[in-house]
Amino acid sequence: MAIIADTPAVTRVSLVNRLIGMIPPAFWAMLILLVFWEVAVSVLKVPSYILPAPTAIMAEFGAYWHRLLPNAAMTASEVVIGFAFAVVIGVPLAILITYSSLMERSVYPLIVASQTVPKVAIAPLLLTWFGYGLAPKIVIVVLLAFFPIVINSVMGLKSASREMIHLARSMGASGWQTFWKFRLPHALPNMFAGFKLATVLCVIGAIVAEFIGADKGLGYLILVSASNFNTTRQFAAIILITVIGIVFFMVIERLERVVIPWRHRTVPGGEL
Repeated sequence: MAIIADTPAVTRVSLVNRLIGMIPPAFWAMLILLVFWEVAVSVLKVPSYILPAPTAIMAEFGAYWHRLLPNAAMTASEVVIGFAFAVVIGVPLAILITYSSLMERSVYPLIVASQTVPKVAIAPLLLTWFGYGLAPKIVIVVLLAFFPIVINSVMGLKSASREMIHLARSMGASGWQTFWKFRLPHALPNMFAGFKLATVLCVIGAIVAEFIGADKGLGYLILVSASNFNTTRQFAAIILITVIGIVFFMVIERLERVVIPWRHRTVPGGEL
């Protein structure tokens, strides 16, 4: 009878343990960091203009959300549009470089050399050419993001073995069928690695562009807050930038699992 009476309690404990186990370790690490941050700021009496407490940052979100969210939406739109253009430009360019030795010898070195030019240095030129609207920000995002897309796509498209290509052609596959059925599936893991790296660079490019010249966006909001010594608002904007980057990265990672599910298929020995 005692065993029967204790069964619900044991079940509740196992359920709680299971729920705790579902929470990723990164959450607990972040929670410990925030608690340490809050306690340290309070004990050391650090002024808010030097380092605000996490609770003060959350209060800033509640009081200033009507300005934070529209500026976050502007930055997010720059990131998404710039990433889309980078993919539209980078993937076809990678295909041309893969299939054309002339393109590889003439264009590929120029793409590599273009990355040695600091984008901050050419940002004023873009403002002169395109004005202070959305266009120069998109151009800077594309210039930062398309390079890893091109490089990783070329590596992936060239990673298909010669034996595989010869086998496909010997079985009567056309050039398009060889690309679609053999080269592209083999290249997708590399391409998505480039896409995920580009998501981070897109966020950096958008903020850099807003630092150079903008009248809205989280980068602009950080500059205005810095001029007013409002460090709490700067931290709130930085957190939103981080959230945009993480969400965008997770979207691309989820898309990768949909497009190439065999790469993430689990087997008894682990994950493929």
